[in-house]
Amino acid sequence: MDIREIFARNLRAARRAKRMSQEELAHRAEIDRTYISSLERSIYNASIDVVDRLASALGIEASDLLKRPPIKKKLGVPPEIHE
Repeated sequence: MDIREIFARNLRAARRAKRMSQEELAHRAEIDRTYISSLERSIYNASIDVVDRLASALGIEASDLLKRPPIKKKLGVPPEIHE
């Protein structure tokens, strides 16, 4: 999964967790709603400034929008293979 897909998933999850519509998030971040939609579908790359504005509007750290999901460990596979 590339960073754009990670950002898209994290953005959508954070927005939904706050029970916020794309329109409300766009208004709070002063960004066009269609741009929010495009970001959540991995169509566009967000600038670092946009990442910061979205995070602020969501009440989270910008780094939270860029965190990779934890690696799922498979049963029976030694842990050093996952590291």
